[in-house]
Amino acid sequence: MDFFPNIDVSALEAEAIARGLYAVALVDGIHERELALISDFYQGAAADESPDAMVSIERAGALEPPELAQHLGRAEVRDLFMRAALLCAWADGKVSFAERAKIDAFAKALNVSDAALAALEAHVKDLLLRPLANLANVDAVTSVAKKLGV
Repeated sequence: MDFFPNIDVSALEAEAIARGLYAVALVDGIHERELALISDFYQGAAADESPDAMVSIERAGALEPPELAQHLGRAEVRDLFMRAALLCAWADGKVSFAERAKIDAFAKALNVSDAALAALEAHVKDLLLRPLANLANVDAVTSVAKKLGV
């Protein structure tokens, strides 16, 4: 299963997703990995190669859950957002209580069930642990897995 399936996303959907991700990143202070993830997504999805793509997202501002739901009508795009939001939240190595609350609010606004959200988060954790699977230092891998709650 591809973590990010290849789906067509309109420029408006891409901007809405990026602004929703920005809302997740703002919750507990923006980390450079979160900004990189948002910028990479937006530049790729919106075909915006300008180095100031993130500046336009910051200028437009974060989208809150009800507003994002208005822009994301298709189920596959809503799923894409939730995957990216979870990955963004885990980008700094931990999900704070505030980030968890924001993600839960987005899931509720986008009609994502608790079970579906848990399955998506399990996929995120699997994606993050996959590069460590072949490491010889089992103790280090175990430590990272524990931090992810696996």
